[in-house]
Amino acid sequence: MSLSDRRTFLLFPLALAACGFTPVYGPGGTAGALYGKVQVAAPSDRESFLLVQDLEQRLGRSDNPAYDLDIFLSTVTEGQAVTASGDITRYSIVGRADYVMTKHGTEEVIASGSVDNFTGYSATGSTVETPAAERDARARLMSILADQITTRLFTTVELPE
Repeated sequence: MSLSDRRTFLLFPLALAACGFTPVYGPGGTAGALYGKVQVAAPSDRESFLLVQDLEQRLGRSDNPAYDLDIFLSTVTEGQAVTASGDITRYSIVGRADYVMTKHGTEEVIASGSVDNFTGYSATGSTVETPAAERDARARLMSILADQITTRLFTTVELPE
C-alpha cells in the first residue's frame, strides 16, 4: 500500500465524522437507543415464532418497552426445478414481512415498511431429509427477514433526544 493510499484510508473516518455520519452501533447510534426498548408482538405460528426469536436476539427483550413492533408475515412455496416427468426437485420459499413500530401504548407510528426475500431447498432427499431441509430453509428465511427489518429500523428511525 503506498503512502498516499494510507493517508486516504486514515482520513476517511474523519471525513465521515465531518459530514454528520454516526455509526449505528457506535455511541449515540440507533442500535443502542433501541436495544431492549422494543416489544415484538407475540407469534402466532412456527414461522412467526422464529422471526420474533431472531428479532429479540437483535433488539433485545424488553421488560419496560418504549416501542411496539407488529409484524405481518406471509410465505409462499414455489416449485423451481421440474423434471421431464413433472416432479419438482427444488422449491423456493418466498417471504414477506410488513412491520409497523409504534410508541408503546399509542398508535403513533415511528417506522413502517416491508421486507421480502427467499430461500430454497432440495426435494430430492428421503422422507426425513426433505422436511428437514424445508424447516431449515424456513428458519433461514426468518433470520434473513429479521436482519432486514432491524437494518431498516436502525438506519431509518429517528428517535427523540
